[in-house]
Amino acid sequence: MNKHLALRSGNPALRSSTFRNHLSARTEGAMTLEGTVNKTGFVLILTIFSAGYTWGSPALHGLAIPAAIVGFVLALVTIFKPTVGHITVPAYAIVEGVFLGTISMVFNALYPGIVVQAVFLTFGTLGALLLAYKSGLIQATENFKLGVVAATGGIAILYLINIAMSFFGSGIGIISGNSTMGILFSGFVVVIAALNLVLDFDFIEEGAEMGAPKYMEWYGAFGLLVTLIWLYLEILRLLAKLRSRR
Repeated sequence: MNKHLALRSGNPALRSSTFRNHLSARTEGAMTLEGTVNKTGFVLILTIFSAGYTWGSPALHGLAIPAAIVGFVLALVTIFKPTVGHITVPAYAIVEGVFLGTISMVFNALYPGIVVQAVFLTFGTLGALLLAYKSGLIQATENFKLGVVAATGGIAILYLINIAMSFFGSGIGIISGNSTMGILFSGFVVVIAALNLVLDFDFIEEGAEMGAPKYMEWYGAFGLLVTLIWLYLEILRLLAKLRSRR
């Protein structure tokens, strides 16, 4: 099988055909790793500043749910129309910052200092996995990709079932509970979220090698941001479970 036709990512924003479908759309400039890194840094800064501003602005806390909905819409627009990523991705970063700022404030009120720990662990994981990937310590082989994608899909299905059950006043205990099984489950989800970063690195590198159009740099940055937000929230959940048992 051709290497480029076998691209996979557990991140729904980075599907196997994403870059390949846009190769013919390139009119000026090609996607580069440097360009994607710069754009990723930019949207991360937007997210952090937006979250920090929201944290210190109680009037914005009520916008968490609307921000999450707007973020979901912007994500869909980005996925189906990557050519407008230069607009939708920064906007997505800002509204997700509003959501994360509110969620973080709530968690920190319950468990002081937990947000700082989660932020350091998130970026520490990002840096460690990037080094491991670039050094060849971790390789995104086909079996590795299939395993991470399958695990990510299983987690997504479990979360959807839990959401559906919540409408009937029930839920899956290991997702929200702080039992030993609940903590182990959260630890497993954190590991899978982290491994998705490796798939994202590999996917973006492949896109640059294929000569995807320049606007796909925004799309690559979007994919990484989605994974990082997921990883941060899962680390926050895991730390909260551990702190609640003290």
